[in-house]
Amino acid sequence: MKKAVLLILFISCILFGFSKPQNLRAYLSYSTFYSPEHGPYIETYLSVLGQSVIFVRNDNGKFQGSVKITMLFKQNDTIKDFRKYDLMSPEVDDTTTINFSFLDQQRIPLPNGAYDFELSISDKNRDKTPFTISENLSLSYPDRKLTVSGIELIESYKKASVDNPLTKSGYDFIPYMDNFFPASINKLTYYSEVYNSSASIQAGEKFGITVSIQSYETSKLITNYQRIKREDPKGVNVVFGEFDISQLPSGNYNLLISVRDKNNQELTSNSLFFQRSNPSIKYDMADISDVDLMSSFTSGIKNADSLREFIRCLFPISSGTEKLFIKTQLKTADLDLMRKYFHVFWTSRDNVNPVLAWNKYYEQVLAVEREFKATNKRGYETDRGRVYLQFGAPNARSQDTKDPSMYPYEIWQYYKIGNQTNRKFVFYTRDLAFNDYTLVHSDAEGEVYNPWWQRQVKRQSITTNDNNNYTHRPQDEEDNYFGGHSSDYYNLPR
Repeated sequence: MKKAVLLILFISCILFGFSKPQNLRAYLSYSTFYSPEHGPYIETYLSVLGQSVIFVRNDNGKFQGSVKITMLFKQNDTIKDFRKYDLMSPEVDDTTTINFSFLDQQRIPLPNGAYDFELSISDKNRDKTPFTISENLSLSYPDRKLTVSGIELIESYKKASVDNPLTKSGYDFIPYMDNFFPASINKLTYYSEVYNSSASIQAGEKFGITVSIQSYETSKLITNYQRIKREDPKGVNVVFGEFDISQLPSGNYNLLISVRDKNNQELTSNSLFFQRSNPSIKYDMADISDVDLMSSFTSGIKNADSLREFIRCLFPISSGTEKLFIKTQLKTADLDLMRKYFHVFWTSRDNVNPVLAWNKYYEQVLAVEREFKATNKRGYETDRGRVYLQFGAPNARSQDTKDPSMYPYEIWQYYKIGNQTNRKFVFYTRDLAFNDYTLVHSDAEGEVYNPWWQRQVKRQSITTNDNNNYTHRPQDEEDNYFGGHSSDYYNLPR
């Protein structure tokens, strides 16, 4: 499965509890697409919160804000393309009633390949060093090869009257700038494109495009969340639709677009990670009510307390709905109900030999208990234990407890997690005696993302400016400032 190419970043001068109204707040996301006429391109979406920008009077006698943007696309430290411009807010008569965000969208042609994408952003009317953030991205749209573009989430849309930067396929799209859907949002709208089906599928032969929502943890299809459409081969097939997510439980999910031949065999696909919060939806007991305990492997489990603990330790690998059961119903569940739940959990993962699957997992639980148990937590309840059980042992693990300028920390690297590559996790503790390391940063999907993690791990107070906000430093100064090895360990974990 191709890696999803939509990334959500939150860019803000607000760090670790400082909340000042004069801090700049902006959201950035991007998707990649392909134009038959012009080749691959990246589409960036930047939304700036108006209340976080300083407005000054302009030549028209109105008030207006201005944000300075620099985008760099580099390969091996060589700049291949860039954009440098001022993003202007709408004009207003009264700065006391600013309650809007203003949006910028760029389309930047880039040849296929891997890039270091660097964004710098600053308020032109505020004397502060720009904030810079970087991310790896790639474009891969070979000629005549069947591919799926990036997946863009849509906040709203309308028929386009004239073409503008927000127009695609005859519609003006306002992008949804997050991958988190709170309970107040009950609709998920998406846009994507399939390329070169006419070069890959015989003329006159229909093919299928399936759009579905799957559990992130188990990759299983969520019931009632699938759309199937038969298409004719074209140079570009548009994938545009929406799901009603009012009944979608809280949890982590993938939005999957799959291209399938006439025999329903997958030809290519792409997916996008998203999160849903929907506390009103509870675990459906009908899912386990029909289990025959007489023939279940759980019939031999007689101790309710032991089984309750067995189920608790499943939390790190549970889906959103399964976590609901553990959080809300496990405490009062009787033995038979827990047996049914345990049966369904493991048969859904290995219908042939669920006992073997459970035994293998429990071996890992015991290993995690030995190494990561904290003073007041079981091993699987700690952040390191949870990550280990969810993703397995890291391919590289760097530990530093000796650096006097930093709290003890660990950096884990995974070469591959599902369709993600080269993902890292940073843990730290303020007291080694407790053996309880907190996850402070990761670039994996669904994890806490904090590019300024070194500030939190550093023992000494951070240098501040007059407004008690963290002072930004250039990267070379950051590396020298934050201890001897933290940057080295992060960039090249041992």
